[in-house]
Amino acid sequence: MLSPVSDLPTDAPTLQSLVLELFGTLQEKERRIDQLSSQLEALKRHLFGRRSEKLDADQLRLDLGELSVAEVEEVEAPAAEEPVGKGVRRGHGRRRLPSDLPRERVEYDVPESQRTCQECQQPLERIGEEVSEQLEYVPASFFVREHVRLKYACTHCEGHVVTASVPTKPIEKGLPGPGLLAHVLTSKYADHLPLNRLEGIFARHRVELSRSTLCDWVGAGAELLAPVVKVMKQQVLASRKVHTDDTPVPVLDKNREVTRTGRLWVYLGDADHEGVVFDYTPDRSRDGPQRFLGEYKGYLQADAYAGYDEIYAGQTVVEVACWAHARRKFFDAMKSDARRSQTALGFIRRLYEVERRARDLEASSRCALRQSESGPVLIQLKAWLDDQHGNVAPKSPMGVAIGYALSQWTALTRYLEDGILDIDNNAAERALRRVAVGRKNWLFAGSDEGGRRAAIAYSLVASCARLKINPYDYLQDVLTRLPTHSPDAVAELTPQAWKLARAAAQVA
Repeated sequence: MLSPVSDLPTDAPTLQSLVLELFGTLQEKERRIDQLSSQLEALKRHLFGRRSEKLDADQLRLDLGELSVAEVEEVEAPAAEEPVGKGVRRGHGRRRLPSDLPRERVEYDVPESQRTCQECQQPLERIGEEVSEQLEYVPASFFVREHVRLKYACTHCEGHVVTASVPTKPIEKGLPGPGLLAHVLTSKYADHLPLNRLEGIFARHRVELSRSTLCDWVGAGAELLAPVVKVMKQQVLASRKVHTDDTPVPVLDKNREVTRTGRLWVYLGDADHEGVVFDYTPDRSRDGPQRFLGEYKGYLQADAYAGYDEIYAGQTVVEVACWAHARRKFFDAMKSDARRSQTALGFIRRLYEVERRARDLEASSRCALRQSESGPVLIQLKAWLDDQHGNVAPKSPMGVAIGYALSQWTALTRYLEDGILDIDNNAAERALRRVAVGRKNWLFAGSDEGGRRAAIAYSLVASCARLKINPYDYLQDVLTRLPTHSPDAVAELTPQAWKLARAAAQVA
């Protein structure tokens, strides 16, 4: 609190010292206000606003020096899904129904009294038909498959009896067939239905299955599928590049009154190894990714989590950073420093424009295009960042954004080195989105073991999504074959191998 005027010193040096002290306090408070305002805006946008990082064009109509308005207008976050290319128009009207859907033909005939010509009274002849389609739905239904083992015996001595064998079940002595078990896993991990909702759905079909029973089935199914995911992990680690990210998972702990936070990590392979493998850890320590990656050699694209630093220090794993993360920090600084934010976002937009044109190119051509067009933009951006670095408060939102970009610069520009690399880590973020959606429904994992089982199921469901195959069809087939499948041939049952085998069978 300021002293009364009567208590102020009268000598100039003391007054100057007091003014400097008050000025420093004021600057610190202004910095803190900017920081809290930025956090508040981010929280409001997270809770109430749209998630897209799209800017209002009116905000961008400023004099940006070398950057024209056209280069920074409508700056958007990199799309989660590939956008429709220029010149490609979306179709209008109803889409044709798939030709492989089962069809039921219902004929409507003209009444016999109307089959006479009104002009000459001669009988009408059938000349054709008009067909219209209506999409119908039959609710999923249960049925009981009776496994009947025929028995044979010697009728002469009555001493020799032979009984037919039956296929091994997915769950030994268990009730569910492979189709039902695949449906439960698909519903929980692809459709995000908690087991208590499945319990209610099954009850409407007059089948009483408790949530604990369904939970046991999920656990048994995960254990059966674990060898497949183990092979997928080996294949992902054979990639030249791996994308990774993580997300929190609340976990029940019998020793605590509240949940603790576990982590689900995702690892995506390259185009030759299209598996998506999840790994669960009880915490976010660096031991998790270190243990998973093991002796991996290649590019690792991730955020700036410090736990990866020791992995990069080994010289066998090359760090590749994410421009989407860097861009997000500049977007978050928009409220406190609009001019600098718009300039930075304009540069980044130019980088993504190159990526849109490079998307369908071969790796070598993509690399050449990046070096010829993105390289000069990055040089300009680096010069601008260096120039602005000393003109902003380090702890302000803009200072944090600039500091992040400069500290990660080598890793952010590494995607210029090889055409197989991506400009951002959005592929991993998209894979984790299914966990975020599911978490809103099932709320928490029951234990660390439950988290590990979820990682197995998510690995297969996410891989099916990446490969564009139906997870139910895949799981139903694999759960049928796994109990009798040779352990040495489990690689034949990964989603990627399964898709190739199906395609080859269709061609044959």
